[in-house]
Amino acid sequence: MSRNEDTRRDGLAGPAPEERQRPVGRRNEEGIRVDPEVAADHEPRRSTISAYVADEPGVLASVSGLFHRRQFNIESLTVGPTQNDGYSRITLVVEEPDPGVEQAKKQLRKLLPVVHVRELDADPVARELVILKVDGDEPDEVQAITEMYDGETLDAGPETITVQITGGEGKIDDALDAYAQFGVREIARTGQAALARGATETARVDDTHT
Repeated sequence: MSRNEDTRRDGLAGPAPEERQRPVGRRNEEGIRVDPEVAADHEPRRSTISAYVADEPGVLASVSGLFHRRQFNIESLTVGPTQNDGYSRITLVVEEPDPGVEQAKKQLRKLLPVVHVRELDADPVARELVILKVDGDEPDEVQAITEMYDGETLDAGPETITVQITGGEGKIDDALDAYAQFGVREIARTGQAALARGATETARVDDTHT
């Protein structure tokens, strides 16, 4: 009896062990098989990924869980409503090699609530907000820094001053460095929200979703 027939010589169905297709790639520490192309040595790059998703219970947990299982390096993750009721936009900033970025987009598209995924250009319209609390010993100097970065004082007392700054990542980083001299007590930073520039649609949405 030929090995190409349905029944092998040992009487069992299916191909012989040496004829079976072997899985590609190795497993990581959590037992998940890693694509060899992703695991290869590639230079990481910073990428902004936008996902347009249906508002369903657990969608954010599904997205964050996916990235955790795949061990992607997430720098920030934000989510908020869009112009369409029942849909939200998730913005992810990741630091990964090219194969890892492609894998992230591929895995996101597999999630049921996800309608559309795209990687934004290198210079999208992106902003974030930071609220920080500093020591209140030098209120005039703190106010000068706040005005320099077009910020706003939210709360001021004899012990602490709380301000907010909105802008691009570089502006936020520079402002935090400037405030460090006053003694920063707490920081709450939102991470980036981003859209594609010009008339380019950040998400392609069918008529059924508008």
